[in-house]
Amino acid sequence: MTLWRRQILAIMRIDLRKTFFSRRGIWIWLLAFCPEIPMVAHWLFSGGGEHSGDTLGNDVQILAAIFQFFYLRVAIFFGCVGIFSNLFRGEMMDKSLHYYLLAPVRREVLVAGKFISGLAAAIVIFGGSTLLMFPAIFWHHGRELMSAYMFAGPGMSHLASYFAAAVLACVGYGSLFLASGVLFRNPLIPAAGLLIWESINGFLPALLKKISIIYWLQSICPIPMPAPKGTTGIASLLVIDIDPAPTHLAVINLVLIAAFVVVWAALRARRMEISYGAD
Repeated sequence: MTLWRRQILAIMRIDLRKTFFSRRGIWIWLLAFCPEIPMVAHWLFSGGGEHSGDTLGNDVQILAAIFQFFYLRVAIFFGCVGIFSNLFRGEMMDKSLHYYLLAPVRREVLVAGKFISGLAAAIVIFGGSTLLMFPAIFWHHGRELMSAYMFAGPGMSHLASYFAAAVLACVGYGSLFLASGVLFRNPLIPAAGLLIWESINGFLPALLKKISIIYWLQSICPIPMPAPKGTTGIASLLVIDIDPAPTHLAVINLVLIAAFVVVWAALRARRMEISYGAD
């Protein structure tokens, strides 16, 4: 067990450097922190200050819409595609995966180390951005109102729920995209299929809704996603209200889904062979 732990930590150190400092990952950072730009501009260019006319309740609804409509379904989804799919396929493209496969490391340990490293990077990037959303959108309301909302009201509970949803989105989507990188030569094809499935979740029957990641993530969010007036087309598919599951059940199911997928990917990795000439 001690040997496996050292091997996992060594794999993590290598992969974390690639994730955080690679030019290939710059777009992930930009995608993760771009919600703060309209949040700050929302009050900065509309007069700012405590008397801008915006109410705290309106900003709570805006935050819920941005987080559920854009952050979960777009930013974290595609960010996890970029982080986790490249853990194996990126190594194949760089012709460096054989160094791992020739090392005296069990394939299960390799998969575990790469998943943990990808998950750590995703949580730092997307979890950190989630925490910054609160000061970005609520800063202009003043210290007294914000103190009342955060400590005497539901603010801390809302923050904890959004952070948990972001972390579990990284866990759920990360496990699926790690597996797609192990199983498929082009992981973008299963990613596109998953994106379509997640997008039509609101129109699916109750049983099929639960065979998704977004259903359980929305059950963790503290406020249902508001539907803007006049919403039509593809956007209408994303804002249909759901009958949320209990929060504890959503957390347990997401963890179980991720654990099953990672174990399955580790077992399939035992038969992994690489041929750079075929790629």
